Amino acid sequence: MTTGASVHELITIALREGGDVVTLRRCTQSACRALGLTGSSLVRLTTVVSEAGEHLLGAAGLTAQLCLEETDAVVVAVRFGWREARRPPSTLLSAAKRLLDDSRLRSADGGGRHELLLAQRTPTPTTSVGELATEVRGKLAGADTAADLIEALRTQNRQLLAALEESQSQQDELQRLNAELEETNAGVVALYSELASELEETNSGVVALYAELEDKTRQLELAHAYKTRFWASVSHELRSPVNSVIALARLLLDSGADPLSDEQRQQVALVQASGSTLLALVDELLDVAKAESGRLEPHPVEVDLRSVLHQLRGTLRGTAQPGVGLHIPDHIQWGPLVTDEVMLTRILRNVLSNALKFTAEGSVTLDVSEQQDEEGDGSRFVFCVQDTGVGIPAADVERVFEEFYQVRGPHQRGRSGTGLGLPYARRLTELLNGSLALDSEAGHGTRVTIEIPARPVRPAAEDTTAAPAPGGAADAAQPKAVRAGGTTAERAAGGRPAAAGLRVGSVVVVDDDEAFLAGFRPLLDGLAESVTVLTDSSRAVATVESLQPDAVFLDLNMPGADGYEVRQALAARPSTAGVPVIVLTALEPADVDRSRLARVHVVLNKSRLTAEDLAAALRRRHDAPSAPQAPTSVPPMLSRAPEEHR
Repeated sequence: MTTGASVHELITIALREGGDVVTLRRCTQSACRALGLTGSSLVRLTTVVSEAGEHLLGAAGLTAQLCLEETDAVVVAVRFGWREARRPPSTLLSAAKRLLDDSRLRSADGGGRHELLLAQRTPTPTTSVGELATEVRGKLAGADTAADLIEALRTQNRQLLAALEESQSQQDELQRLNAELEETNAGVVALYSELASELEETNSGVVALYAELEDKTRQLELAHAYKTRFWASVSHELRSPVNSVIALARLLLDSGADPLSDEQRQQVALVQASGSTLLALVDELLDVAKAESGRLEPHPVEVDLRSVLHQLRGTLRGTAQPGVGLHIPDHIQWGPLVTDEVMLTRILRNVLSNALKFTAEGSVTLDVSEQQDEEGDGSRFVFCVQDTGVGIPAADVERVFEEFYQVRGPHQRGRSGTGLGLPYARRLTELLNGSLALDSEAGHGTRVTIEIPARPVRPAAEDTTAAPAPGGAADAAQPKAVRAGGTTAERAAGGRPAAAGLRVGSVVVVDDDEAFLAGFRPLLDGLAESVTVLTDSSRAVATVESLQPDAVFLDLNMPGADGYEVRQALAARPSTAGVPVIVLTALEPADVDRSRLARVHVVLNKSRLTAEDLAAALRRRHDAPSAPQAPTSVPPMLSRAPEEHR
């Protein structure tokens, strides 16, 4: 209740024995009825008042004052007061707070008296509170104590019986709910156990399957790595002897060599052509291995498409079977084409060669068109190769893009091949961010569509081994016919390649490959007055220090001290540090460790090495950098495999 309430005392009872508590309860009931407070509110108030009186009975100076209080509402209140340090139990206090509208316990005041207030709101009276209090006092004073006591006991008994019945009903309902809950819990536990068992079994199977898949994946990755490594290793091992065969055949066919009979010249030319074909297959195999390992990088340049088509026309015309027409247009280019020219040439040559191989009658036609992308973000060049050959069964259309796969049938008789042409062409197309699609039907020919973006999708990575851009010195000195076929065409025309009058005093060659030296030494004879050949790398430093040559040609892979160690030893001595070093190697650009080739300004690849390459390298021998760095100019053959192969 708030401070400043209007209090109207109804009756004060001194509580000394149990009968006084009964009287207090009776008076409380009578007052509540007189005030219109009935039902559960009356029962809660009288019950709590009776319990409080029972607990506090025996306390010194215990009294109970029944009164009416008026604040914002009218309440009937019972105030217990006592002097000694005694406190009602906490259960009673918490029950009072829960059941009544107001209950408060105040500690001893200045007079050492404690007080417990228990109050319940009454219905709003129709008269003033003072008049109502006077009326209630009259009823309390004139009531028949005995009759009221008996009636109070009867009422209390009825209330207790009703409370007991309600409690029993609630207990029965609670037991029923507990039984249902236990039954439901048992079902849930059984279902959970079953699901947990199934899940554990499934997880065990998934874990086992995942472990098996991981193991298979590792095995496949290992097998793929072994296959790629085997291809690269075999290709490198085959390249050196094949290069030697081709070089020796060139020497025999050279106009300056001893004359051969027509039959001998034809036989040597056949040896050279077979060697070139084998070298082309080796290079193709190596390129496939590099493409699979991600080491084959395109080098975009602006392409003269008309020149490429003219070159293809001249190269492939002689490979068509009798009666088969080869139609390659003289395409007039409308827009620029920036892509890897060598890769594009190989793609078209492989597809055209494959079409010519399996076309016995009719024609093979190449159509070229320029199209705008649907997204409008650039143009594309579309190359369509249509033949009237044997075609491909539907079941084998996708399999022809598997390495080494060849469609079985009588059409394969007399037609050699490795099964790498189409897979290789598709891989190169994908490297150029293009696509290659094949549509064929057995007996009705084949149509291959190649789409190449007019410009690279993303900037090409910088590579010091890339071929010079068109218009550079290397391109000016080396026409595309030379790049495509080395010096074979030139020598067939009957002349030794000119070295533009270049001739140096002396050179030292450090290489242990006798077969390579047999073809390499004659190339140097026309460029140097004196050629010293060392097959033992341990003598290289002393020889160079003694002779002080104009240049040193150094192989990288040698027994004992390799080319890297020899170069480091030469650079470490003041007397040999200034001698220009030109590296010779059969390695691919990515396999050359540039960091160990300090002050080396030229790296030549042994494949298709020509006198022009040697002359260009010797001209640049005095342009070597003054500080260790990667080579600034590399001939095209180091980063490009030859074009004339399938």
